Amino acid sequence: MTVVMDASAVMAFLNDEPGSEKVAPQLEGALISAVNFCEIGSKLTDFGVSEEELWVVLDALALEIVPFDRSQADNAIAMRTATRAKGLSLADRACLSLGVRSGATVLTADRAWANLDINCDIEVIR
Repeated sequence: MTVVMDASAVMAFLNDEPGSEKVAPQLEGALISAVNFCEIGSKLTDFGVSEEELWVVLDALALEIVPFDRSQADNAIAMRTATRAKGLSLADRACLSLGVRSGATVLTADRAWANLDINCDIEVIR
């Protein structure tokens, strides 16, 4: 099964939070939008992780980083109306757009995604 990782799922794994046990076995080779990968790196930097350590951690995740292209941008824009009331960000919609395009299940820690009517499967990890 192909999965797409939301930044919240990867951060749950890195911080050993509830739900991380659902993320760990699916990390290697999982897809992640370049937007969400940037979000993870930014959060780690905010937490004081050094640049050297940052790349060690990010590389160890062994995620397949997918560029955010025009097709995904179009899908993320189209999702705005359906997701606005749930407060989804651009990065959230980038993740979901990748899930739709790849036909993959999206893993997230964001409970607001549980009842979204988006054309992909969503698994909330906690």
